[in-house]
Amino acid sequence: MKLRLFIPAFLWLIITFILLTLPGSDLPKADFFELIYFDKWVHIGMFGLLTILWSYPFLKAGRVDKKIFVLISVAGVLYGVIMEFVQKFFASQRSFDFFDMLADGIGCLAGLLLLFLIIMRYPVGKK
Repeated sequence: MKLRLFIPAFLWLIITFILLTLPGSDLPKADFFELIYFDKWVHIGMFGLLTILWSYPFLKAGRVDKKIFVLISVAGVLYGVIMEFVQKFFASQRSFDFFDMLADGIGCLAGLLLLFLIIMRYPVGKK
């Protein structure tokens, strides 16, 4: 498996870390965002993409082992939990939010389900 295939996943991991540790004062504030739970949708999208990007190299290499994808998804959930504690203890003007962790988990699950749908629709080499 080519390590260069993991570059997008590493870059996205760095981007999510930066976004999740930005000072609270740097985040946009608008009543409309609160109304549509924009923050939670952002978390779902960020962690869904994280799961897909870390799984992509395995798909590309034809190594379709659902256990690997589940482990990647679980690792994404753990990353989300850890980042909530990082926000609470180390990020300026940020706080711990259980519902952000829930949104992270939903995003990882959505990414995993999308991967399974792709595998069923477009089968690649089985392992």
